[in-house]
Amino acid sequence: MLNLILFGPPGAGKGTQSEKIIARYNLIHLSTGDLLRSEIQAGTELGLQAKTLMDNGILVPDEVVIGMIDNKLKEHSNAPGFIFDGFPRTVNQAEALDELLTRYNESISVMIALVVDDNELLARLLNRGKTSGRPDDQNVELISRRIQEYNNKTKPVADYYLEQGKFTAIDGIGEIDHIFNQITQAISKAGLL
Repeated sequence: MLNLILFGPPGAGKGTQSEKIIARYNLIHLSTGDLLRSEIQAGTELGLQAKTLMDNGILVPDEVVIGMIDNKLKEHSNAPGFIFDGFPRTVNQAEALDELLTRYNESISVMIALVVDDNELLARLLNRGKTSGRPDDQNVELISRRIQEYNNKTKPVADYYLEQGKFTAIDGIGEIDHIFNQITQAISKAGLL
């Protein structure tokens, strides 16, 4: 089973590349944002718990998110693998994900990080903001804060997987198909397919 984490700062191209990866390898896309919305919409116990917290401006705890991921793993037990998007964001979440996957005799196969310098990220997000309608893609100060937040809090997750020998950095600047080719080579090189 191929269990891949696609990693990178906002604007690195994760959405574009994850679509291509899903199409190529037939993976199930696990986006924590999508999971939260679907569990809330389905009215599940975890969804109701998450909604209550979110309605009160409280971050959904890791245990709830891990529970939602567990539900998806059970629901798609015959899938060829999963692509994790937006999770894990902290080392604690990475450890919890490893623990969960171990219960299924699985593990993260590879973490692929799209590396893009901060100036390019800023330009991409401002450009995306022209069509996305997202206010956080239109404000230089907010974009800079999001990039800084990524660098401070999320980047240590890369070190966690590097220590396990599962981390691969890919230059996220260039033609979309060239970047995708590098990703498929990294998956092949890891002996996954």
